[in-house]
Amino acid sequence: MSKDSTEKNEMEKLKPIVVSAPEDGQRLDKWLRAHFNNISKVMIEKLCRTGQLRIDSLRVRPNVRVLENQKIRVPDFIRSKSSRMDPIPTRVSLKLVKGLKKSLIFNDEHFIIFNKPAGMAVQGGSKLGDYHLVNALPQFSLPGDPVPKLVHRLDKETSGALIVARTPKSARIISEMIKDRKVKKIYWAIVHKFPKKQKGIIFSPTVSNGNQESRELGHLTKSEAYRGSQLLILDREEKEALSIYKVLDQIGKESSWIELLAITGRKHQLRKHMASIGCSIVGDKKYGNNPKLKFIENGDAKIDFGNQKLQLHARLVEFEHPFTGKKITVKADPPFHMSQYLELFRSKEF
Repeated sequence: MSKDSTEKNEMEKLKPIVVSAPEDGQRLDKWLRAHFNNISKVMIEKLCRTGQLRIDSLRVRPNVRVLENQKIRVPDFIRSKSSRMDPIPTRVSLKLVKGLKKSLIFNDEHFIIFNKPAGMAVQGGSKLGDYHLVNALPQFSLPGDPVPKLVHRLDKETSGALIVARTPKSARIISEMIKDRKVKKIYWAIVHKFPKKQKGIIFSPTVSNGNQESRELGHLTKSEAYRGSQLLILDREEKEALSIYKVLDQIGKESSWIELLAITGRKHQLRKHMASIGCSIVGDKKYGNNPKLKFIENGDAKIDFGNQKLQLHARLVEFEHPFTGKKITVKADPPFHMSQYLELFRSKEF
C-alpha cells in the first residue's frame, strides 16, 4: 500500500471536530490552542505542512480562518494526550465583576458595551495584578461560547463606553469596522482655558509622509460639517494622528467643556492634542495639568481643581450592527467626578 493510501485510511478513521457558530472566523492555530493544551506553534506548522491536519479534507495553513460547520481533522496522538482545554483559573475580584455588571449599557449575543469606571485598567500589567477588566471577561461568557474579547482600549483613568466582542467572528468584524472608521466614538473632556475657535481639527503629520497631505485630513477640510473649523497642525510624530474638537460650553476664561472625536486611535492622542493647543485636560498630570488653578466657581458652586481625576470620558459609540443591520447608538453617563463638574456649565445636556 502506498504512503498516500495509508495516510488516507488513517485520516478516514478520525472523527472530525465541527466548528461551532461562536468559533466562526477564528484563526486555525488559535482554535487548536483553545482545544488542545499540548500543541505548540511548531507542531501546528508541521501538521499543516505534512497534511496531518486538514479542514474538510483539504490541506491548510495555520493562519487560515475556520468557518462554522467546517470539519477539522486532528491526529489521534494530539487528541489522546490532551483533553479540551479549560480556561486557566485566575483570581477574579467579586468587587470587579459586580462593578462591571452594573456598568453594562449594551448586551446582545454578539457584543457587550461597558461604561468603564475611571481608575479601572483594561488589561493587566506587572503593577496591576488581577484587578483589570480582561480578567473578569470569562464571567460574561454565554453558555457554550468562548471568552469575550477586547477590541479597543481606554486608558486606565479614562471612563466611558468600551466595546467587547462575544465571539471571534464578531471580534474580527467589529475590529475591521473600527479600522475602516465605521465606528463613531465621541468623548467629552473638561479642559483648562478654551480654544481660539469653537470648532477645530488637530493634526499630527507623520515623519515618513514627507509633505504629502493626509487623505483623511483633506477629506475633513473639504467637508461641509467642518467648514469654519480651525486647522491646527502640530509637530511630526511617528504615526499620523487626527482629532476633531467642538466647544460645548465654557466658564469664563478658566475652563471649557469640549466634545472630541478621535479619527485615528493613537495612545493618549486626545490628551496630547489638547495639551498641545494650550488646553490640557483637567486632571491630566502627564500632559500638562495646571497646578496654579486651585478652584473653579460658578455662582455658589465651587470645585477643587487641584486634586481632580482625569476629566476625559468616552461618551458615545455608534455603528451599524454587522449582524442585524440596525443602527446602534449607546451613550455612557459620565462618572460622578465629572458630572458634578458639568453642573457648573450652563448646558445641562447629559
